[in-house]
Amino acid sequence: MKELSRSKQKRKVCTHAFVCNFLSFSLLAAEMHKSRGQSRRHGRRSHRHNPWFRQHGSNERNNTRVQQSPQGSSHSDDEAPSTSSSTAGSSSVPDLPGYYFDPEKKRYFRLLPGHNNCNPLTKESIRQKEMESKRLQLLEEEDKQGKKTARLGFNASSLLQKSKLGFLNVTSYCRLAHELRVSCMQRKKVQIQSSDPSALASDRFNLILADTNSDRLFTVNDVKVGGSKYGIINLRGLKTPTLRVHMHENLYFTNRKVNAVSWASLNHLDSHILLCLMGIAETPGCATLLPASLFVSSHPAGDRPGMLCSFRIPGAWSCAWSLNIQANNCFSTGLSRRVLVTSVVTGHRQSFGTSSDVLAQQFAVMAPLLFNGCRSGEIFAIDLRCRNQGKGWKATRLLHDSAVTSVQILQEEQCLMASDMAGTIKLWDLRTTKCIRQYEGHVNEYAHLPLHVHEEEGIVVAVGQDCYTRIWSLHDAQLLRTIPSPHPTSKADIPSVAFSSRLGGFRGAPGLLMAIRQDLYCFSYS
Repeated sequence: MKELSRSKQKRKVCTHAFVCNFLSFSLLAAEMHKSRGQSRRHGRRSHRHNPWFRQHGSNERNNTRVQQSPQGSSHSDDEAPSTSSSTAGSSSVPDLPGYYFDPEKKRYFRLLPGHNNCNPLTKESIRQKEMESKRLQLLEEEDKQGKKTARLGFNASSLLQKSKLGFLNVTSYCRLAHELRVSCMQRKKVQIQSSDPSALASDRFNLILADTNSDRLFTVNDVKVGGSKYGIINLRGLKTPTLRVHMHENLYFTNRKVNAVSWASLNHLDSHILLCLMGIAETPGCATLLPASLFVSSHPAGDRPGMLCSFRIPGAWSCAWSLNIQANNCFSTGLSRRVLVTSVVTGHRQSFGTSSDVLAQQFAVMAPLLFNGCRSGEIFAIDLRCRNQGKGWKATRLLHDSAVTSVQILQEEQCLMASDMAGTIKLWDLRTTKCIRQYEGHVNEYAHLPLHVHEEEGIVVAVGQDCYTRIWSLHDAQLLRTIPSPHPTSKADIPSVAFSSRLGGFRGAPGLLMAIRQDLYCFSYS
């Protein structure tokens, strides 16, 4: 019993000692925490009173705000989702591989592999969404703004006043008047009449090409079942406010791709159409001359003239018709590493070897020269008086950094304008072989796109791979107008355009024709 009471007393003593130790440890920890808090408050208080700490702390806060401000501004400025690469270029948001940053939701999203067709998060779909948002915004701005000015402080009243005061000559006044009217053009849809209305609803425009007098429009349409068919649109009925034209079609149909088209003056001005067709399977490529009278609907079906002639020319990239007297009734074709000049009457051919594919061609009228643009970026002229075996037939040589897609000779034949697949448009002086002017804004990565130069009106027109039609001043290379496509942008739906100061003939009105999908639009002077 005594041992049991002793053990109980020992347990009480141990418990009491443990409780005392625990309480003393708790009090010690509370005092240490209190002393630390006081030291922190004292330190902060001393920092507030110390001027060096105040200045250093404010600098740190300012630096933090400066570092965070670009990211915040990028969230507010961007309206549509963009890829991480494009966002990183305009703000401080880092580029993460496999992710894109959405400025609206302010977070990253993972780009999943595009092996399945139902994946919405691909760079192509995000870029397409951005382009569509920008296109719709520009279309809305064009509809709201009835009249726009391409140059600051430039309007009709100031132009007329300067002309009356003698500050502008007749040439400058006409050029500036065209620039002013171009910036005010309004889009209107053209009604196309045809003997087969169902074909108009299904066939898509591939390209359009106006003749010299701008009273006819040659068209190449992609058929829904595959292949292409041709037609000629009579523009003489293109008058406001109706804007109604008639499409003349023929029965000829081809399942071969059309690489190049040019109007040909064999019997009279623009009497034929020169087509370069790509070969398929065992059928080689060819150059075909179609008479324009083939498309006139007034001819009886049995009296229609047939195809004039076809030349077996494999793999032609480009073609051009000669209006030069020394190369009368001749046309040229640009092939892979070769240029062929063919006489339609005799069938005689001249061959000139090149180091690259010839993608663009045009004959000079006064001088016996044929200008060629190559895939290598080289532009050279062939002296037609030299035979193919002779030396020194290269009369002029210019150089671009990318593949040349179009060459245009100006009327005096002292300058040449060329565009390439890098989106560069340059005006060259043929006497000094130097670039005298460059036109900025054109977009091209790999497409074979034409260039339209209208020296009388003083403008340059080109459609980019982004489906925007841009108009520059030929005089000083200023961008006058950027026209968005009426349809959603797509690589397969690049508009084809034709501009003239006399649409529909000598008494026609100036304007721009745009063909896309099944629709034809007219941007007329208002």
